[in-house]
Amino acid sequence: MNRISRRIVLAMTGGVLARPTVAQSGFPSRPIRLIVPWPPGGSTDGQLRALAEVATRHLGQQVIIENRGGASGTMAAQIMAAEARGDGHLVGQLPITAFRFPMMTSRPTWDPMRDFTYVIHLTGYLFGVVVKADSPWQTWQQFLDYAKANPGKIAYGSPGVGSTLHITMERIAAERGIEFLHVPFRGGADNAQSLLTGATQAMADSTSWAPLVDGGQFRLLVTWGAERAKRYPNVPTLRETGTDIVSASPYGLAGPKGMDPGVVRVLHDAFKAALHDPAHLAVLERFDMPVIYMNSDDYRASVQRVIEEEGAVIRRLNLTIN
Repeated sequence: MNRISRRIVLAMTGGVLARPTVAQSGFPSRPIRLIVPWPPGGSTDGQLRALAEVATRHLGQQVIIENRGGASGTMAAQIMAAEARGDGHLVGQLPITAFRFPMMTSRPTWDPMRDFTYVIHLTGYLFGVVVKADSPWQTWQQFLDYAKANPGKIAYGSPGVGSTLHITMERIAAERGIEFLHVPFRGGADNAQSLLTGATQAMADSTSWAPLVDGGQFRLLVTWGAERAKRYPNVPTLRETGTDIVSASPYGLAGPKGMDPGVVRVLHDAFKAALHDPAHLAVLERFDMPVIYMNSDDYRASVQRVIEEEGAVIRRLNLTIN
């Protein structure tokens, strides 16, 4: 009776929750690979490393970050789509480019609704456009006016072809009658270095530019959220400058197709606990990234809506990739 009573008390007081959350099958039985489709450094890598560190404690197995930069953030999608069936030991971040690319080519190599098992939706970005601090443009409108008067002379960097940064800049260009020169980069560090050296005149990216803005080397002209960023209250949003666009590119984690529902629940619960852990929340705040939680079913449903919405934009702008 004493042993039974102690077990009940432990369950009621959270003692059971302190143990790793494992499925009846013994999952996870080895470390879990988390594919980050960006180079080390930057907001996505930092956020997912913090998430993995906390999730490791809940799973009882290490969550190992594997950086696979390039291909506009679609390497995780490519790797997971190549798996015949997921066992839960491989997951990856799926940015919106993973949903766009199949609609931008005549020969897609994955289907977002068939080739992935959606685990949990996590967060989104603070996007913005920066220029060098010694540039002649003090405001976003001055920058746009110059770009319109000088077709093709403004080169801006983004994380890649078909990325949210690229597509949003092209939407702005189409609306304002501007011809930008787009330069894709593998990650924020390369993008920032190009701007610093003067090879490009602007950088459209997430808050990988923040240290250089705070250090006085870059000037932030505009942000793309629904409201002004807490860290940059004097910088207007796109909406405030006359462009009715809100862009945050929310994302989550998925695995290959065919994952067991019990394994998905274990992963979801561990990553949800990590998402709301104070250590992880502090990293989100540092990168100005909001919590945008969705469970597995809601995440999958949201992907279908994203495909429909993004497909309309892709067709309107006639965007294709080779």
